[in-house]
Amino acid sequence: MGCCGDCCILPKESREPIRYDPNFNGPIHKRSCTDIIWLLAFILYICLWGYVGYYGKTHGDIETLLAPMDSMGRRCGLNSYVEDKKYLVFFDISQCLRPDTAIAGCPTTQVCVKECPKNTILFDTQLTPASFETMKSSMVCTIDVNMNTLTYEQAKRHIQDGACAKYVLKSQPVLFRCIGDLSTMPQCKEATTTASSIWGHTGSGGTCVRNPKEAQKSLFNSATALDSYVGWIAASWVTFFTSNERDTHVLSAQIVQDLVQSRWYMAGGVVAVIVICFIYICLLRWVVAPVVWLSIGGFFALLGFAVYLCYKNYKYYLDNPIHMSSTTNLLGYTQSMFTKHQTWLAILIIAAITLVVMLLIVIFLRGRIVIAIALIREGSKAVTAIKTTVFFPIFPWILQCFVIAYGVFVLMSLISIGESTFKVVNLKNDTNCQCSRNYTDYTNCNPLEFSSSCRDSSSGSPQACKLASCHFTGLEGPHVIIYLHLVNLLGFFWMMFFISGVSDMMLASTFSTWYWTFKKKNLPFFTLTSGICRTIRYHLGTVAFGALIIAIVRVIRVILEYVDHKLKKFDNAFTRCVLCFCKCCFWCLENFLKFINKNAYIMCAVHGNNFCTSARDAFSLLMRNIIRVVVLDKVTDFIFFLSKLLISIGVGFAVYYLLQWNYVYEVTQGARLHYNYIPAIILSIITYLICSIFFNVYSMAVDTLFLCFLEDCERNDGSPEKPYFMSKNLMKILGKRNRKSDSAKHVDN
Repeated sequence: MGCCGDCCILPKESREPIRYDPNFNGPIHKRSCTDIIWLLAFILYICLWGYVGYYGKTHGDIETLLAPMDSMGRRCGLNSYVEDKKYLVFFDISQCLRPDTAIAGCPTTQVCVKECPKNTILFDTQLTPASFETMKSSMVCTIDVNMNTLTYEQAKRHIQDGACAKYVLKSQPVLFRCIGDLSTMPQCKEATTTASSIWGHTGSGGTCVRNPKEAQKSLFNSATALDSYVGWIAASWVTFFTSNERDTHVLSAQIVQDLVQSRWYMAGGVVAVIVICFIYICLLRWVVAPVVWLSIGGFFALLGFAVYLCYKNYKYYLDNPIHMSSTTNLLGYTQSMFTKHQTWLAILIIAAITLVVMLLIVIFLRGRIVIAIALIREGSKAVTAIKTTVFFPIFPWILQCFVIAYGVFVLMSLISIGESTFKVVNLKNDTNCQCSRNYTDYTNCNPLEFSSSCRDSSSGSPQACKLASCHFTGLEGPHVIIYLHLVNLLGFFWMMFFISGVSDMMLASTFSTWYWTFKKKNLPFFTLTSGICRTIRYHLGTVAFGALIIAIVRVIRVILEYVDHKLKKFDNAFTRCVLCFCKCCFWCLENFLKFINKNAYIMCAVHGNNFCTSARDAFSLLMRNIIRVVVLDKVTDFIFFLSKLLISIGVGFAVYYLLQWNYVYEVTQGARLHYNYIPAIILSIITYLICSIFFNVYSMAVDTLFLCFLEDCERNDGSPEKPYFMSKNLMKILGKRNRKSDSAKHVDN
């Protein structure tokens, strides 16, 4: 006997069918609030989560995490010698306008400064002996240039050598990066535009910029990607598959350029995908049967071809034995294995047995498959009858985006709480760095004290050390931060699952109303609105309880992943095995609970009971029809997967061939792309994600109608007093029918 609060599941009760209720005709209207205690607990916890966010905002400093890093690896405003310089300036900011900046980073020298430049000065053309003293304070140079003793000749030489910037722009800080006003630079007169110099040019005639407004817009869009580890990881992945790093950057530049040029094509493609998904859902009631049976036939054809191929290879190696020398190389061992006829015989036997078993399963379950197809067709009818449900998931998705943004904000705020820690680095490698204090590498330090006590002795005047520095290594927060992170983690998952659960219950209430409406023409106009109001008014507590259960399991999974990450350095086979077993168990538990929750929400939407009672009734109903459950679940998942795959691949091919059509470029006056398949692949991925949103509604419709169908079969018998609510098509497949009353027969006669 299993218990859930005051509800216990008895074995005998789980085997008893649902009894007929003459007053039942769909979602109960006279209902009461359920699981109020859990709704109050949810509200209190959300308030606690909000307080954690406020605590993180008031005690943390996200600016510490956003501090930029110069070309020497020093954190602006934190490390020694730059503790009073919190802004980052780029020597040649036109290099940041290259299309591969987001992938490869900005390929120019970057230094920390006290404030962003207030005026635009072109030092390579405007710097003269007469103006040197007035412009000297505006020059931006690397830390090894002594600005106090700098002369005009040294300044010109440093500008040519790249130790000082050739120009500075009137700038404004964006995430502590000085973004210059490109409209103050002279415009280029050359007409050439290459992939590496679309916006700017630096040559014998000085620095200039092409199309300043577009360049400024591009710069603001790419500014946050500078110094980004994401760009570095993307470039490293591309480099992994290529042998030439130069080719990698050229390719990445062309790809980014193609994406910029094709952004409007892809935006139009997204709109077209939404229309295609809606049309496909409407048509699925007619194409679902051919899709299923053709897919099953294709699977058996593929399996049969595999059997034929195995037999052919078995026969070949049996008649032509090949003897290979023994080797410890994995590739050589694999090749030797597949040159033996015994290997192909074993594979042939396994494939043949699989073919026979699968064929018997399909033959045995063909009736269940037909029912599954009919239910999916009914789901299509329900979705098209209440068309607003197709676009309903957009609103929960927007709410979840806000939850994600808040969760990330709280996470960054909590991470930024604590005292900054600094350690001495590169002191051993910097032989010219002399310190009055006793410093060694990797010891704690204070940036101000290090800057005043350590100087470079190679130059005549005291100057900052070239390599050694007091480096910012992180933040040491109080011990309570760990518990605040757990509060944030549980609050994030609880809210995410709560939003998805509320969405599921609203849709379940809507589709169950459609099913239990005997004459579909009498379906209420505001069916979805009624489902939304009913869920919000009565059953938010039930959703909060179900969401909490899954959220706790998800938090445990995250903790296991964290422990696994920390223990990897020990490389212990036993701990890896235990953690792998635990992660697998909790993954299975989470998926099982999601299955139970979804069906509990459906039963709650129909009958208005609390979570435990609804979960018990749903589980009992499903266990009494376990074969139908398994077949329907797998057939539905398979059909939806094929549908999403079909639309995604179709859109990808359509975009690829559309971008090869000359007429498109003649109408849009756009430049040809380097690689048409890049926008096609990206749009295919976007299409798959959009289809997933649409088909989640479809999946909820099928699950809801399936439970209603099972209850209809147990509750009614087709008599005039207890007629079936299912469609005529389903009754025909099941061999059932609604019998007419004697008075109706007399009227017919």
